[in-house]
Amino acid sequence: MSSFTPTCRGGNGINFAGAKLGSRSLAWTNSRAGIRLTKPFENDSFRISRISLRSSRRVGRHGGVRMALVDERLARGRNVADPPRILGYELVQGALVNWGLMSNKSAPDTPTAVLLHGILGSRKNWGTFAQRLAREFPTWQFLLVDLRCHGDSASINKRGPHTVASTALDVLKLIGQLRLTPRVLVGHSFGGKVVLSMVDQAAKPLARPVRVWVLDATPGKVRAGGDGEDHPAELICFLSKLPKEVSSKQEIVNALVQEGFSMDVAQWVVTNLKPTGVPGLSSSNFSWVFDLNGIAEMYKSYEETNLWKFVENLPRGVHVNFLKAERSLHRWALEDLQRIHAAEELASDEGGGVEMHGLEDAGHWVHADNPDGLFRILSSSFQGLKT
Repeated sequence: MSSFTPTCRGGNGINFAGAKLGSRSLAWTNSRAGIRLTKPFENDSFRISRISLRSSRRVGRHGGVRMALVDERLARGRNVADPPRILGYELVQGALVNWGLMSNKSAPDTPTAVLLHGILGSRKNWGTFAQRLAREFPTWQFLLVDLRCHGDSASINKRGPHTVASTALDVLKLIGQLRLTPRVLVGHSFGGKVVLSMVDQAAKPLARPVRVWVLDATPGKVRAGGDGEDHPAELICFLSKLPKEVSSKQEIVNALVQEGFSMDVAQWVVTNLKPTGVPGLSSSNFSWVFDLNGIAEMYKSYEETNLWKFVENLPRGVHVNFLKAERSLHRWALEDLQRIHAAEELASDEGGGVEMHGLEDAGHWVHADNPDGLFRILSSSFQGLKT
């Protein structure tokens, strides 16, 4: 747990990941294991089965694809030590993927993409989108991660400092433990700086070439939106004043709206509450699933971390894509756009690559606002191995 104390202040943040609600809402749900292996069916229905760490593929009645929960604790009956839990994650696999935690090291690497959420989000933000990718690109698998202090990872004790760099190192350790070699890294908002830091810190276990997608974030200074918008720093500060256990989600919604936050943000925030009592009893209280002090420290690091030097000096085989949402509440300064375009020219001369993309009809929550447009743009990274 972090001892960092959030400082209440205004006008100094950007809007955060996952706050879009409605029919496309991607709400957080609790998972005891923190680890899930998911295979989407072609007709969008699912079968659930539990498998051991060495299980072969279980053939279901829907053409051999299935959703399974993979839990390290299931290995306790074998003469092997449980691997330490690094982060909560979910692995969404295409129908043609044949991979397991005990895969043969000599087998060809399964093409893998890592998808990371932003501040106060969770891996669930990417769930529906990842399932769509897995259906369209059945030879690929997609690793969705709860970053430190968030979701299922909040219960895993992490030493500070809680920074962009330490968050990136967590994910590198996880993919190393899983013996994965990702070819694509996608990060939204805070997660965008995390994927840049991942490539900056380590050559392995990252493949070459590797494609990096930074969604609605820049490598350097975090610029606030306009007055009256929901800022993460202000939200973190307000949440830090609330009790750790509450009796009603609606009370929190009312308090947030009264404080001046939007109803969308208020309703999204309470998806981070889980019942504390016996399941099924309506009288249960609720507690927060995140480590708010740690998140406050992470957000401060997000504001301060500058990765321009890395972007402007990319190693060979690294291709970085920046995506700007048309209605982004993040202030994309002219300086940012000019530096990205200059990096495009420099990287092409050095064997790397930088590219700028725009996503129309979308605010900061790109995967909720315009999933079709985002899917079309990201698909270029997977089409080379489509079957």
